[in-house]
Amino acid sequence: MTLLAKDMSMRALHGLLPAAIPLMLAGMLAGILAACASAPAAEEAVDPAAATVPVFTSVQPELFGVVGSLSNAWGDFDNDGDIDLAVSLKSGEVRLYRNTAGAFASAGKEMGLPQSGHELRGLSWGDFDGDGDIDLLGGSTSPDNLTYVFRNDGGKAFIDVAADIGLTIPGRSARQTNWIDYDNDGDLDLYSGNRMGGNKLFNNAGGKFTELLGNGGPSDTRPTVGACWFDMERDGDLDLFLANQSGATDAMWRNDGATFVDVAPALGMDAPGRTREEGGVGCAIGDYDNDGDFDVFVPSYGHNLLYRNDGGGKFTSVGKELGVGVENHAVGAAWGDYDNDGDLDLSVIAYEGPNNAQTPLNKLFRNDGAAGFVDVLTKDSLINAGDHGVEWVDYDMDGGLDLALTDGYGPDGGHFVFRNDLPEPARKRSLSVMVLDSAGHFTRAGAEVRLLDASGKVIASRQVLTGGGYNTQSAIPVYFGLAKTSPVTVEVTFMGQSGPKSQRTVGVRPANYAGKSLIVRQAD
Repeated sequence: MTLLAKDMSMRALHGLLPAAIPLMLAGMLAGILAACASAPAAEEAVDPAAATVPVFTSVQPELFGVVGSLSNAWGDFDNDGDIDLAVSLKSGEVRLYRNTAGAFASAGKEMGLPQSGHELRGLSWGDFDGDGDIDLLGGSTSPDNLTYVFRNDGGKAFIDVAADIGLTIPGRSARQTNWIDYDNDGDLDLYSGNRMGGNKLFNNAGGKFTELLGNGGPSDTRPTVGACWFDMERDGDLDLFLANQSGATDAMWRNDGATFVDVAPALGMDAPGRTREEGGVGCAIGDYDNDGDFDVFVPSYGHNLLYRNDGGGKFTSVGKELGVGVENHAVGAAWGDYDNDGDLDLSVIAYEGPNNAQTPLNKLFRNDGAAGFVDVLTKDSLINAGDHGVEWVDYDMDGGLDLALTDGYGPDGGHFVFRNDLPEPARKRSLSVMVLDSAGHFTRAGAEVRLLDASGKVIASRQVLTGGGYNTQSAIPVYFGLAKTSPVTVEVTFMGQSGPKSQRTVGVRPANYAGKSLIVRQAD
């Protein structure tokens, strides 16, 4: 091109420039927006400056404000995708609340559950007959009364079938009851804790239950309140921790297949030297240090206990050094990441004061990693409201773990549901995983779920609940708070007679599961 031609082109462009600028800018803006839309979203991480004191709102207090509330258990009894709530009362009533898109309505009477009668001190959801509907067990506190097993008939009615299937369990002062597959044969067996001693393990054969006798293991005669099953050494079967009362030592029954062996004394987990007024009252299983192994917290009369799992079936007592080994007359506990920062926090339910005038003295220990735990609860806090039951559950599926408590002693007691008011950016840092058997039924209590980052490192672990809270077993997804929103691999480990088997789902983007759960079915 000649210099004259170049000059003419520049003049032409200069003449067009004023009119072209808006069009050019609009095109550039459209290109930028298109590029942003097609590019991966920027990774959102925990804001270290964010408030760590929890903010909760009481949900439908006029509905839930019922005195004498004991155990609270969550499960989707009608299979509509919303998690419903069952509560046992001192009056003998079993309250059932149907959850419809986060709004609750009482449904126990119409479903055939007791409206009065014997006090039930524990509630456990489990699909014992493998028909796809979770059933509800209630255990009586009086040894003169019996255990109830309410079979769920398609989400339309509950019928007590305990006598028909061999689970009336006479002579029992019921505390924790666990639906678990201790022998890895594919169906749910039953373990019954007894506050008066004489625990029992029942084998499920085609929906009929037979007590196992004479193996010297789970038929523990100590006064048991808390019972938690988990795979302590990751060998593919469920072991049993027992929290025992009235000065008795605790137990850690290792499952060796045909037999059980109490290894608590050798592991330093038996808590010897208690007075008659001291003892373990419950247990909660969680991987508080995100190392892939499950740790054990024991709320107690006396100092609470925390056992760190060091791998290979070895444990170290770390409660006092990490700040949770306090003495606060604790009765129940539950792990949950309330602030979605990627590690498990701990709610501990306790009370103080004389008989018939007790008041809540709860703790909410925020997990600060290597720095230990810090109690962020004050006596005047809205959620310092329970003296028995405690469960973490995302009942409204908004990504924030909500808190459910019960108050059994207070004159203004109730079974409270507190919605977690996390800001939206924090709620996005979450993932819910529902673990089912090969038929799509909720029968895999004790299965393990781990999240792995892009390098293959375990960043968090959860267990499908086998029991906890206060004599409770809920049938709910496992919940993860996340430090980051980047894709993860979800690894589910199922117990099996040939050892543990793991299934992986790679490249899971948490944002794709907002408002719902990732479903993982066991492979055939």
